[in-house]
Amino acid sequence: MKRHEQVSKLNETDEWDVIIIGGGASGLGTAVDAASRGYKTIIVEAVDFAKGTTSRSTKLVHGGVRYLEQGDVSLVKEALKERGLMAQNAAHVVKNQTFVIPNYNWWGGYFYTIGLTIYDLLAGRLSLGRSKYISKKKTIELLPTVEQKGLVSGVIYHDGQFDDSRLAINLAQTAVENGACVLNYTKVINLLKDDNNHVIGVQLEDRETAERKEIKGKVIINATGVFTNSIMKMNDKVYKKYIVPSQGIHLVFDKSFLPSDSALMVPKTSDGRVLFAVPWHDKVIVGTTDTLIKSHSLEPIALESEIEFVLETAQRFLAKKPTRADVLSVFAGLRPLAAPEKEGKSTKEVSRSHKIIVSETGLITITGGKWTTYRKIAEDIIDKAISEKKLPKKECKTEHLSIHGNKKTTTLDRENHLYVYGSDIQNIIDLQNQQPALKQKLHPNYDYTLAEVVWGIRYEMARTIDDVLSRRVRLLFLDARAAIAVSEKVAQLLAKELGHDEDWIKTQTEEFKTIASGFLLPEFRSN
Repeated sequence: MKRHEQVSKLNETDEWDVIIIGGGASGLGTAVDAASRGYKTIIVEAVDFAKGTTSRSTKLVHGGVRYLEQGDVSLVKEALKERGLMAQNAAHVVKNQTFVIPNYNWWGGYFYTIGLTIYDLLAGRLSLGRSKYISKKKTIELLPTVEQKGLVSGVIYHDGQFDDSRLAINLAQTAVENGACVLNYTKVINLLKDDNNHVIGVQLEDRETAERKEIKGKVIINATGVFTNSIMKMNDKVYKKYIVPSQGIHLVFDKSFLPSDSALMVPKTSDGRVLFAVPWHDKVIVGTTDTLIKSHSLEPIALESEIEFVLETAQRFLAKKPTRADVLSVFAGLRPLAAPEKEGKSTKEVSRSHKIIVSETGLITITGGKWTTYRKIAEDIIDKAISEKKLPKKECKTEHLSIHGNKKTTTLDRENHLYVYGSDIQNIIDLQNQQPALKQKLHPNYDYTLAEVVWGIRYEMARTIDDVLSRRVRLLFLDARAAIAVSEKVAQLLAKELGHDEDWIKTQTEEFKTIASGFLLPEFRSN
């Protein structure tokens, strides 16, 4: 997947069947769906793939235990089916994760065992394992650092866990393999309309060269997540709010705070939300919050109240109490919730299911949804375009379509940090053997090598330090200080591969340090 090849493909095609705006989970999934059905497909992303919400999830592939409690059985059933398909189609990045709910009252064990048994039954043959009630002793065995005071019992259940931005890159690669044109750093600056006010194409700007180009298409899809409203401003004569952004944050700690392969799940926190502590890439991610916010940005920053909430809750349930000084990274993500019909609803009441809107102009917009159901969302979008008579009917192919990198779990060594590359692992090893200098570690405390950086630049369209350290290798999300420490080294590799000069290296490094400071708690940010 090379950017210059994709730019050539763009310039060689006059009319597309499907133009997708937005390179997050929904957009990339739609590109895979459309291209695999045989439609001429292009997807453009203004920054980098998965730059927004898509790379900032809780790293769970799940049916949504909370939605079951709210009685949204159809949403849970759909998500559980998709969870099972993701585990089959992208086995290298999706894994079966055991969760433990610690109970501090006698009835909790029975209550959650019954509820989670229903959860398992809804998954049917795609179930990842049975839920069961466990003793206090077994709970401590599985969660060695759980708060033992008042602990009565536990409940085990299974869900999926994954690497979100790695899967996003794999979806982009899968789209390319199925004939799609896939471009990052390509911004839609205008919608093209005919005399009847129907959308017939888009005006693009290449953000690297400032070159502008108009492209035509039968179907234009707006999959821009929290930026949906800004595309709708180009589309609508009268402004209306289509999405409301809700912020969720996560704190990352050293594995010693939960030295286990099992994840901790707190079904009821002080304000009624669910909290997870999940092992991920040899660290522990704790989150999440759910705060409606007024404005959105590409680099959302965790609010002080959110940081305190996650810390306090983690301290209540972990015997080894994490403090602010223990936070290795804090990341915030914005969920693009479909705007409620009535004003004043809380985030818990705003629907998590996706909604497809067809405007009078013919623009198709997707709002809401979640990572787990990305494939179904994509199928629904293209089916909608067919039912609107914009495309000739072709059947969906993605239910059992293998995603780039997919590798059977039996041949996958998850102890080796390269496991997220799946079938590309050997290519990275070959790169190291051809250029032994690339075997060097990126940072002494982490296993990432320079070969992975070069691989990301050459074959995964990484263009900036942020692309490399946030979404190709996940160092910024795991340890912000370590990412800052290696930023110049990465800039030099980028400059060498992409032909940039010393000034570019300097500017890039400064820009990255500004981004990375948002992943540190306020007191640790340099001025």
